[in-house]
Amino acid sequence: MQRRAFLKKAGLGLAAGAGVASVPGMAHAETLPEIKWRLASSFPKSLDTIYGAAEMFSERVSKLTQGKFQIRVFAGGEIVPGLQVLDAVSQGTVQCGHTASYYYVGKNKAFAFDTALPFGLTARQQNAWYYFGGGLQMMRELYKEYGIINFPGGNTGTQMGGWFRKEIKSLADLKGLKMRIPGIGGEIMSQLGVVTQALAGADVYPALEKGTIDAAEWVGPYDDEKLGLYKVAKHYYYPGFWEGSANLSFIVNHKEWDKLPQLYKDALEVATTEANMLMLAEYDAKNPTALGRLMKNGAKLHPFPKDVMEAALKSANDIYAQESAKNPAFRKIYESWKRFRNDEFQWFRVAEASYANFVFNNVK
Repeated sequence: MQRRAFLKKAGLGLAAGAGVASVPGMAHAETLPEIKWRLASSFPKSLDTIYGAAEMFSERVSKLTQGKFQIRVFAGGEIVPGLQVLDAVSQGTVQCGHTASYYYVGKNKAFAFDTALPFGLTARQQNAWYYFGGGLQMMRELYKEYGIINFPGGNTGTQMGGWFRKEIKSLADLKGLKMRIPGIGGEIMSQLGVVTQALAGADVYPALEKGTIDAAEWVGPYDDEKLGLYKVAKHYYYPGFWEGSANLSFIVNHKEWDKLPQLYKDALEVATTEANMLMLAEYDAKNPTALGRLMKNGAKLHPFPKDVMEAALKSANDIYAQESAKNPAFRKIYESWKRFRNDEFQWFRVAEASYANFVFNNVK
């Protein structure tokens, strides 16, 4: 998104707060068509931050269009299972969805760039890549093959490494472990000896409780507490190296998008941008106190052992090289993304990391 275009659309949002009909040049309510859409979320209603982003988006679109453009949100499983949202939007079962695209790496591993690659970008860096590093344009080329246009729709920030029934003291302790983890992160863990499964949010706790899996990662303290994972697995690991951040996406059926009046397109784009910003802020505000509660309830906090991290990094680089050799779409995005990532890491090492390493450990 170009900066000037974004500021223009952001102005639309400010205008709506004052009452769109009163702004010169803006359409009056009676001239706007009534449009009703359905949105399929990949997430359960119990996760108020990640699911709530779609509701906030829906409310904002309605306000910006004076109630004429209504988008009804359905939780994962209400229309389609949480891991089938992309198919539902592509096929026109629903007009739009809210999902994590790395659920769909089975279709093309390049979808991982839209959410997270292991040892990849932080949330701020992901937004920088998307809005100013060519990321949005490249991802839209991929989504177009499925009849979809995508918009960044929230970020969890750096995630935790998940809940384990037993302590992981070395790489050897991962052998034969059954774990819920999707995407390329799951492929890495498979190479380290883990038996992996991709489960939607609503299915994680029952699988862990029944012993179908021995470990599970989800997001971080606030959501993990809501899912109750600490009740059946006490060892809580960090960092979630497979998700230095996790970008969620609003995806829209391209034919339905093309039918929208320009005002509605602008409203939708403004609303997705707001949702993208506010989700990260909400997680950053809620995770610290949630982590404190989890530890009071018996959670045992551990860093992943060094040999696990080193083996995972080697596995990730091998996967990227192998996929680039056989998948032109992945290679095209990866080469651009990697250059951007390395530049960002150099810059963040200068200011961000040196600042954080000092103040996080010394300020009381």
